[in-house]
Amino acid sequence: MKIQRIRLIYFSATGTTQKILCRMGETLAQELGAPVQEDDFTLPAAREHAVVCAPDELALVGTPVYAGRVPNVLLPYLKAKLTGNGAPAVPIVLFGNRNYDDALIELRDLLEASGFRTIAGAAFVGEHSFSYTLAAGRPDAADLQRAEEFARALADKMRALECVPEQPVYVNGQTPIRPYYTPRDRQGNPVNILKVKPKVNDRCDGCGLCAEVCPMGSIDRTDVRNYTGICIKCGACIKKCPQQARYYDDAGYLYHQHELEEGYARRAEVELFF
Repeated sequence: MKIQRIRLIYFSATGTTQKILCRMGETLAQELGAPVQEDDFTLPAAREHAVVCAPDELALVGTPVYAGRVPNVLLPYLKAKLTGNGAPAVPIVLFGNRNYDDALIELRDLLEASGFRTIAGAAFVGEHSFSYTLAAGRPDAADLQRAEEFARALADKMRALECVPEQPVYVNGQTPIRPYYTPRDRQGNPVNILKVKPKVNDRCDGCGLCAEVCPMGSIDRTDVRNYTGICIKCGACIKKCPQQARYYDDAGYLYHQHELEEGYARRAEVELFF
């Protein structure tokens, strides 16, 4: 099957999902001799525009994993703005070292419902949005090597295909999709951090970068200490701040962060599906 274009469609608040997809895109471009087009829907303005793929385009669609699922704030965009037209697609999720639970199968099914035909899938590991130590520095060199190997195998599969199969690719996960993962304290009580937002310390110089990178557009550009919308705890405003001026002090958030760092310190493995 001849691929005319490779589409990289992704949400990547801290750049980890983008890093994996771009490495795959580079490798696929070399293998298949097709140009690469990026459709980055991280920022609010980008999610106002539809992405329509052609049947002879290969779509790599990537999202992070939040609480074991595709982030719920992305569901309206993924359901309403993506059109596959029978294009072959690869769902790709990045999880922060705990587990991706049902995120990959959920993304696969969303793509199938939007007219894509999923032919492969992958779950990669990225540094957790809550932490600098949980999966620190990932995706690292070994992860990027796996991404290249996966892309080469994907290119081989595309060259061998005469037409896109109608059966969705098998990936790990459960259906019906399980509820979002809920952190709990040592007594088993839920830890609710949905309304928690980062604080700003005295190092802030008001540069406004945090407002520019917020995927929800929730930081006031005229006063970056003020929030105008929800916080999804993506880490963009914290990890991209040149002054390290944003932080969390909520007890529930910090408890959950430390529990993750202590309980999931092992090196989680990449999982690939064809």
